Amino acid sequence: MHHKNALVEVDGQSVELKVRAGSVGPNVVDIGSIYRQTKMFTYDPGFTSTASCESKITFIDGDEGVLLHRGYPIEQLAEHGDFLEVCYLLLYGELPTAAQKKDFDYRVTHHTMVHEQMSRFFTGFRRDAHPMAVMCGCVGALSAFYHDSTDITDPHQRIVASLRMIAKMPTLAAMAYKYHIGQPFVYPKNDLDYASNFLRMCFAVPCEEYVVNPVLSRAMDRIFILHADHEQNASTSTVRLAGSSGANPFACIAAGIACLWGPAHGGANEAALNMLQEIGSADRIPEYIARAKDKNDPFRLMGFGHRVYKNYDPRAKIMQKTTHEVLGELGHKDDPLLQVAMELERIALTDEYFIEKKLYPNIDFYSGITLKAMGFPTTMFTVLFALARTVGWIAQWNEMIEDPEQRIGRPRQLYIGEPHRDCVRMTER
Repeated sequence: MHHKNALVEVDGQSVELKVRAGSVGPNVVDIGSIYRQTKMFTYDPGFTSTASCESKITFIDGDEGVLLHRGYPIEQLAEHGDFLEVCYLLLYGELPTAAQKKDFDYRVTHHTMVHEQMSRFFTGFRRDAHPMAVMCGCVGALSAFYHDSTDITDPHQRIVASLRMIAKMPTLAAMAYKYHIGQPFVYPKNDLDYASNFLRMCFAVPCEEYVVNPVLSRAMDRIFILHADHEQNASTSTVRLAGSSGANPFACIAAGIACLWGPAHGGANEAALNMLQEIGSADRIPEYIARAKDKNDPFRLMGFGHRVYKNYDPRAKIMQKTTHEVLGELGHKDDPLLQVAMELERIALTDEYFIEKKLYPNIDFYSGITLKAMGFPTTMFTVLFALARTVGWIAQWNEMIEDPEQRIGRPRQLYIGEPHRDCVRMTER
């Protein structure tokens, strides 16, 4: 499809820029030649108006509430498949056949153990360290243990590294949790599915048999699916930028984890839960809602609305159902925090102010409550997000490595510091 080119007028000079079209979504103006033609760069803080790459993996339409992975709507993937099926889709571009799925599950399952020396690596951290701090260190350290899969020019090594990370991330996350609470590490079990295996590694203790609750395992799997990939967000862009230098995949994912840890990105569900704790009981909700509506009050309601999804987040809709299933299974009548959450949800869905401003409960609100009900402390929320997002990061990293247009990331700047000046001796200053 040929589109008219874009014309930019600069100092009386007219510059023609190519317009490129994607398969769905807005077209883009290709500004690659603008510096050569005008001696000017474009200025776009946060790159919020700039496409940094071509991608076939994930499509988001925030206004319409659409999230597609390789063309498949997230609602259908969450309803019909499991997390490893979504992993296969993100990595290979197509949904697996029964035989492909069986083989993929087998390969992931048989990569779940980590090098025994890794457990000694953990003991170098203080017990009270934040689990995300531990994850940054441990994932970065994987490249010191698995250097037989760090040659990024070899497609076979790339896929081995990809499978290794998808397989080992739950083991490392569970180890970070166990270390945090002072319990022994639990080894993975090959006869369990991905989510059940993870729950067992987190919550089993050696002194008794652990039976996985299928409702909780399904909820965990859903949470993984809904966080698997989300296009070119901050952490994914970080992984791509790190990878553009040719860094090894383990280092790139560690960089993604470090970025995800920020409260504005992955830490949002932790912030939502902390807010519920601050409110404390359902009868104090009206006062907090009044504060949220007051422009002069710095208090903000966390877990409502979304930067990209202006009308509704399809992931939040699926998560809402899952949250109610989990609370139904575990009972939340006695937990004041969950009572606050349910009452806040009710108000947000009926109050004019929320409806008008489109402040519906978002995925962080629901996933935070669900994880809390399942027994995870808030410090683990972002770790679980990182675990789920690993496949998205890896799929995007692989795509970037294979993209012939990709070169090392090098954003420009608008320099506003001192112009040239001469240095005088210290005695004369």
